[in-house]
Amino acid sequence: MIKAGIIGVTGYAGEVLIDILLNHPEVRIVNLSAKVAKPQQIAEIFPKLQNRIALICTEPDLEEINSQCDLVFLALPHTVSMQIVPKLLKAKKKVIDLSADYRLKNIKIYKKFYGVSHKDKANLKNAVYGLPEIYRNKIKQASFIANPGCYPTAAILALAPLAALNLIDLDSVIIDAKSGVTGAGRKPSEGLLFPEINEDFKAYKVNIHQHSPEINQVLSGLSRKAMEVTFVPHLLPLNQGILETIYVNKAKSAKPAKTKNLAELYKKFYKKEPFVRIKGEGLFPRIKDVVGANFCDIGIKDCGDKIIIISAIDNLIKGASGQAVQNMNIMYGFPETLGLL
Repeated sequence: MIKAGIIGVTGYAGEVLIDILLNHPEVRIVNLSAKVAKPQQIAEIFPKLQNRIALICTEPDLEEINSQCDLVFLALPHTVSMQIVPKLLKAKKKVIDLSADYRLKNIKIYKKFYGVSHKDKANLKNAVYGLPEIYRNKIKQASFIANPGCYPTAAILALAPLAALNLIDLDSVIIDAKSGVTGAGRKPSEGLLFPEINEDFKAYKVNIHQHSPEINQVLSGLSRKAMEVTFVPHLLPLNQGILETIYVNKAKSAKPAKTKNLAELYKKFYKKEPFVRIKGEGLFPRIKDVVGANFCDIGIKDCGDKIIIISAIDNLIKGASGQAVQNMNIMYGFPETLGLL
């Protein structure tokens, strides 16, 4: 039985982590912490947990966490995790970080997009990017996981088969992404108030979003060529869910036989992946198909010289906490779907 702790439990991802782990037969939650005004029963913070878990949420006490936990999930704001990770790893704890602090290997790019210098370069090189469908073998051996971002999860899974097989023009990728409001976190913000987002739809951080370099980094590795996507995120007046419509040009060198049946190509690429579902020809995912589940649904349209890929995930589950538990299952040798289906 794994003894697990969650630091940053009062955010959306932390809340979902509790829900998933309480239904996991191989995990016992032993420590919950966050930035709180005073110690408080977690069921007082989240009343739905009444009679399900009796732990008190306190300010993080790393000495106590290290003494109680085998594994620690970090559901913290970006730039905070790197202040805590070194102490957890020094104590030989397994760590799954849901923030962006260890996703980007280039510290100059990290500073450009997150506004601060990286404080833990020593552990950065040891962090394994936790996208199971691409990096499962590394995850199996890892003790420290950098859990992927929500937008990158949907984008990379949608593009991985084409990038890995060099079937697309790498300079032509346009990602039109839409996310529910929980993707911005629980911190109060005027722009996320109900009257501001209700009955509205808008683009934001147009081609300067911090998830762009994460997508570029992984896809460049898969294609073995440097690439930069055009990435435009939008805010939907929904609680959860991401849908991305991705436009690419076929590579001039791509043989027609390779792209003759794209749905079958994707099904073959992901044939052993329990959480990737490929739609049949002419069928495309929608957000309702995936909210509340750890699936990424993908539909593909061959448009002659172009390809359109549509992917959908739940930003809090496959885009955050569900994927974190999927990574945990791989790290500990459990069935990958345990606690998630």
